[in-house]
Amino acid sequence: MTTQPPPTIVQGFGIVKQVNSGDTVVIRGQPKGGPPDEITITLTGLTAPKLGRRPNNNGEGATKDDKPFAWEAREFLRKKLIGKRVCFTYEKSNKGQTAPSTPAPNEKKPSREYGIVYNGTDTSAENVAESLVSEGLATPRHSARNNEYVQKLIELEDVAKAAGKGIHGPNQEDHVRDIRWNIENPQNFKDSFNLKPIKAIVEYVVDGSTFRVLLYSDDFPEHYYIKLMLSGIRCNGFTGDDQTPEPFAEEAKFFTECRLLQRDVEVLLESVSNKNFLGTILHPNGNITELLLSEGLAKCVDWSLQCVTSGLEKLRAAEKAAKEKRLRIWKDYAPSGPVIDVKEREFQGKVVEVINADAMVIKLADGSAKKIFLASIRPPRMGENNPDAGKARTRPLYEIPYMFEAREFLRKKLIGKKVNVRIDYKQPANLPFPEKTCCTVTIGGINVAEALVSKGLATVVRYRADDDQRSAHYDELLSAETKALKSLKGVHSKKEGKKETIRIVDLSGDLKLSKQYFPVIQRGGKFEAIVEFVASGSRLRIFLPRQNYLLTFLLGGITCARTSRETPNGSIPGDPYGDEALNYTKDLCLQREVQVEVEAMVKAGNFIGWLWIDNTNLSEALVREGFAEVHSTASRSAYFKALQAAQEDAQKKKLKMWENYEPVELEPKEDLTDRVLKYKKISVTENKEEPIDLVFYAQHYDDGPALEELMKELREELSTNPPLVGSYTPKKGEICAAKYSADDLWYRARILKVEGNRIQISFIDYGNKEFTTSTQLASLPAKYHTLQPCAHEYALAFIKLPKDADSAADARMAFCDEAANNPCLLLNVEYKSGSIPYVTLVTSDEKENIGKKLIEKGYVLAEKRREKKYQTIINEYVSAQDLAKKNRVNLWVYGDITEDDAKEFG
Repeated sequence: MTTQPPPTIVQGFGIVKQVNSGDTVVIRGQPKGGPPDEITITLTGLTAPKLGRRPNNNGEGATKDDKPFAWEAREFLRKKLIGKRVCFTYEKSNKGQTAPSTPAPNEKKPSREYGIVYNGTDTSAENVAESLVSEGLATPRHSARNNEYVQKLIELEDVAKAAGKGIHGPNQEDHVRDIRWNIENPQNFKDSFNLKPIKAIVEYVVDGSTFRVLLYSDDFPEHYYIKLMLSGIRCNGFTGDDQTPEPFAEEAKFFTECRLLQRDVEVLLESVSNKNFLGTILHPNGNITELLLSEGLAKCVDWSLQCVTSGLEKLRAAEKAAKEKRLRIWKDYAPSGPVIDVKEREFQGKVVEVINADAMVIKLADGSAKKIFLASIRPPRMGENNPDAGKARTRPLYEIPYMFEAREFLRKKLIGKKVNVRIDYKQPANLPFPEKTCCTVTIGGINVAEALVSKGLATVVRYRADDDQRSAHYDELLSAETKALKSLKGVHSKKEGKKETIRIVDLSGDLKLSKQYFPVIQRGGKFEAIVEFVASGSRLRIFLPRQNYLLTFLLGGITCARTSRETPNGSIPGDPYGDEALNYTKDLCLQREVQVEVEAMVKAGNFIGWLWIDNTNLSEALVREGFAEVHSTASRSAYFKALQAAQEDAQKKKLKMWENYEPVELEPKEDLTDRVLKYKKISVTENKEEPIDLVFYAQHYDDGPALEELMKELREELSTNPPLVGSYTPKKGEICAAKYSADDLWYRARILKVEGNRIQISFIDYGNKEFTTSTQLASLPAKYHTLQPCAHEYALAFIKLPKDADSAADARMAFCDEAANNPCLLLNVEYKSGSIPYVTLVTSDEKENIGKKLIEKGYVLAEKRREKKYQTIINEYVSAQDLAKKNRVNLWVYGDITEDDAKEFG
């Protein structure tokens, strides 16, 4: 008979990691003489009630419910031992050893032993098995009565029975938990707590940021088991069937287990994802989410960061600190994008232009302009499901839904205001797109991008997890977008694809359309407008928001310095101070709300009138600053005196264009009270289209013989020595010889425009213009420059053209007929305005006044002036106008056009 060797008693020390039930604990410890290990010890000599187990996915499997007092037994040990240092002993059998079973790859199976656990550092401490039996939470194994240890447990059981403790007492069914293993409607369950902390125990750690958690509370009798993921972060986990750990996954899991496993905590349920809960675990010793980030064991996840209800900044800061220290998962971290110098990272400036919903121009303290983009946001764009998504956009600002609203939101909030700018990152150049400086812009402590996103007027850019080139307030942007999504604002509206775009009427450069709308705009008086673009000091593109009209607007009453221009043929230099005038107008009114009043329209379809910005007349401001001079047409306006005073002030100060101005000292002369008549014979050769005055070109009879002789010599010379085709290179402003298309004869001409092979010229001896080609031009010999141009520019005095473009054209045609019927007229200069003489014309026998005749026929209006010497002729003109009204001819066919009927029609 073989004698078995006695068992060896093994003693060790460790920390209790987990309590599986009322009689089983898991200890991280080290037996004497052995390596550190994780040991599962089932308490010797007793049996505790069994806890219920989760059924499998099909609802089948072990019992769902606890045995009476199973939960109390488990909790008794958990509260007594978790995280505590204990002493343990177990019997190690010395029977023939068998090879241990081979665990699955990467699976660590703790050894399982039967033993005794002492709540202290030696065997004299509390025996937890005895404590369980004393409280009636476990029963000894009576089959081992002859064992002294078990006999003591039986004695303790008898005492517990006598006291009716635990499982020896009445009402056993009251000590069985109501367990809910699954939650049917997680969203409603989460909402029912309204972000109130819930008592919980972390039952199992799946990975560093994922847990199985037991929820319990005095407010509800049930115990809920849920799967919880930490909001805002993710730790590396385990992949594949063999649960291969990702880098630092095991370290993250161990880090979390040591601090949270089976600890009493509180949980904030913040969101739901696929029946799993997102939340934050609250522990008295700190936030595990923040600790994982600061140790480089986790990284922020944008989609779940939106769920975090507080402490977002701390999470981002913890991640940033771990990145900078290159801790664990960040050991190979390298910042993406160019490094921004600390000195240029933050600055202040004034917003001078809002280009788009995410781009603007800032004027810095040194006067320079800087284009910046709002970081991490994207302006509205056509939805993919919209049938118009693939169409080219000629005016995206008005044609893409919510684009105009987004631009207007920024324009109203920022234009002309001082803002704080912080550069977040620079997006490298990507042909054909240049480098973009992406910033956070704040005004009055408000993040402009966040405000834009919260209105549903922009969306947030999504980034790769390793891309840190984003706004410093990226989380606030995501939160704002979530709120806009919930309220279905702006681009998130369900009607996005159906929302009508802004239907504008673009009158810029469209003569036919401009003629159609001109009477409406002219009669409308002052309009509220937005300056969309400034082409030069006096040329702007404006938008009338109430009418949705877009038009080109020219300032009335002034001639402004022209700016330089870029053309296909090269750069065209501007006038002195032209570019400064452009910048002045830009600074004053670009994208500002202004008032405009339209007076006339030119043949290109552009509108002429007056513009006010903050009650300042822009025409007057340009004149006062020396960027413009008063035009002759201003004499009829109500603002003429103010313009004259502004010009005189600029001349005295010798500002800009008047820097070399020297006042002309006139000899004192007698005050002329009588109108002087000094007639000169002329022949009208051409009409000039001006919006207000009737302007024409005329030849003086005195110049006739010299001109005829000059033309005869020129044509003979060019006929005898014909110019070589293509030998002449036309230049703007140069005087040359040109063939007139109507008679194919040579004349003197000035080159006005050169557009490739299309050249516009003006015949300087007649005043008419036409387009020609370089083959019809030739160099003009110097001797033919001696005679001054014979076409002189005049305007008819004491009359005004009607404001209606068609009626004005009829008036010019009537004047042409009168000039054709009277090839020789007598001209008298009455006064000058600017460089243009204003004259009266009478027939050669002095019997008919041409201006008065046009008034009588109802083609033009009489102009009233205050000078005493003109009152006689003005009275004659007014009487002629009264006669035309009475006879209801032409302009007066429907009554008095000078009466204001605006009130009658509202």
